[in-house]
Order: sequence, then C-alpha cells, then structure tokens
Amino acid sequence: MNQETAQATQTQTEQDFLPLLGTDHIEFYVGNAKQSAYYYQSAFGFELIAYAGPETGVRDRASYVLKQGKIRLVLTTSLDPESEINDHVKRHGDGVKVLGLWVDDAEKSFNETVKRGATPVHEPKTLTDQFGEIKTASIKTYGDTIHTFVERKNYTGPFMPGFVSRKPSFQTTPVGLEYVDHCVGNVDLGEMNKWVEFYEKVMGFNLLITFDDSDISTEYTALMSKVVSNGNGYVKFPINEPAEGKKKSQIEEYIEFYKGAGVQH
Repeated sequence: MNQETAQATQTQTEQDFLPLLGTDHIEFYVGNAKQSAYYYQSAFGFELIAYAGPETGVRDRASYVLKQGKIRLVLTTSLDPESEINDHVKRHGDGVKVLGLWVDDAEKSFNETVKRGATPVHEPKTLTDQFGEIKTASIKTYGDTIHTFVERKNYTGPFMPGFVSRKPSFQTTPVGLEYVDHCVGNVDLGEMNKWVEFYEKVMGFNLLITFDDSDISTEYTALMSKVVSNGNGYVKFPINEPAEGKKKSQIEEYIEFYKGAGVQH
C-alpha cells in the first residue's frame, strides 16, 4: 500500500465514525402482536423464529420475532395498560418504534453519536444468556422513533437474551424479500432539513439525492424528500415533508393520522 492510499484509507476510517453493518431489526409496537405475527407469516411468508413473554419471564410485554432473508421484524404488544408501549399504541396505532442498527461496537456508536448531539434514550447495556452476550444502546430520532445500536458478534441465539426459539405452527411461503432497502421517515413541514442535518452531523450520513415538489407531485398533492445514506450504503433513510398542493400531501395525511412524525415504510 503506497503512502497516498494509506492516507486515504486513514481519512475514510476517521470520517466513518459510525460504521454500520446493516439493519439489525425493526420493532413495531402493536395492539395484538400474535395476530400481527400471523398476518406477516401468512401474507408475506415471514418465519417465526423467537418469542418473549410471560412464559419466558418477561412480564410486561409479548414479542414475536419474524425473519425472511436478512430482515427481522419484532412485533411487540404491551401487557401493562400503563406502559410506554401501550401509550405509543394509543397515540399512534400500530407503528414502528425501533430502527435497530447492526454495529460492531454498540458503546462506541452510542458515545460517538451522543458526543455529536444525539439525545440518549437507553445507555449501553449488556444482555447475557447461555448463547453469549449482546450489547445495545439507543438514541432518539424523529417523532417517538428511536435507533438502537445492536452488537451481536458474541451471540449465537435466535435473537436476543430474554427470547426463546419458537417454531412456526404452520408452513409459510416466502415471497422473496431479502433485506431492508430503506426506511422512510415522514416529518412536519419545515423539519426535513433539520433531520437531514441530524443524520449528516450526528451519524455521519451523506446526502444522496434531493426531490422537490416538481419531482414528486400529482395534480392535487406533492411532497419533498431528501435521501441520506451511511458510508457503505447499507442503511438509507429518505426524509419526507409535505409540499403545498390543491389537496393535502400524503405526508401531511400521514402525520395527521399517525399524530406525529414517524416511519412511513
């Protein structure tokens, strides 16, 4: 390796202070996790791989973990009417709470982002069982959504400590889903640039492309969007906000019905 290449590699490493290995999981807070799990299995061919609930020693919730390709969905229902999970469902209906990000070092990821202005939600912690250990930490993003950094290099279990392996009760047929391509965040009018700047400054993402209301519009409705991506392109987040039109933008309708910013798809 010549000096110029070595310097370029060092610069890239320094700039990529938050190396992401991909999307670890997406967790939905839902009104009925068992029913939702059945829907995603029967309609989309996801496979049930793990479960946590009262039977496994978890008293306040029931969670079903589904997998297809490299995609993991976690469907969680509260068993406590006073819980934060239940409050989330009462406010938003079924929706995404956690965008889990797969990292090599959860504590470093947390420290680097908090140092750059992220609001901490859950401090770094280590979860252990007979399969090894997982380290996690969480920061806040738009609306009530959070990013959880997941370090699982020393873990061989079905999902995380606290979950047990669960075999599906019926045969499913995968529809060909392989990985999470992107997750779209819908935010209020005037908030798009704020959150793009957040991902650039706090998480080291790059702006890939910008769409304005002349690019994405119909006769009656329009939106504006900016797409940000991490360094290796494994994680992409389009951020959308409403644009003026003859009728409500689909983004404005989402925010009105969801009662705030959140993950649209």
